[in-house]
Amino acid sequence: MSSGHQAELIAKDYLQKQGLTWVASNVSYPFGELDIIMQEHDAWVFVEVKYRATQHFGGAISAISNKKIARLRKAAAYYLQQHQINAPCRFDLLAIEGSEIHWLKNIF
Repeated sequence: MSSGHQAELIAKDYLQKQGLTWVASNVSYPFGELDIIMQEHDAWVFVEVKYRATQHFGGAISAISNKKIARLRKAAAYYLQQHQINAPCRFDLLAIEGSEIHWLKNIF
């Protein structure tokens, strides 16, 4: 696997197999992008997908910065407002490192 797009397809498939419902992918605003939006029961789940071929330099899990978190929060808030959604939401990280998948729920 060499691209972020392939990682997002793997992430989407993995999460659907875990019982989540896909809503949208690659929702982009000038101030941030949401990789995948899913629903789990009544909760909206904003999923950041990170891929690394190896765990060198901290791997995929350590690849999310405070600046990135702020952009994700802003993009998610805008998405919820734009679609008039008033429901619980959370932010998950799906880290793909080589052939391993790590799903971290409610990361911030």
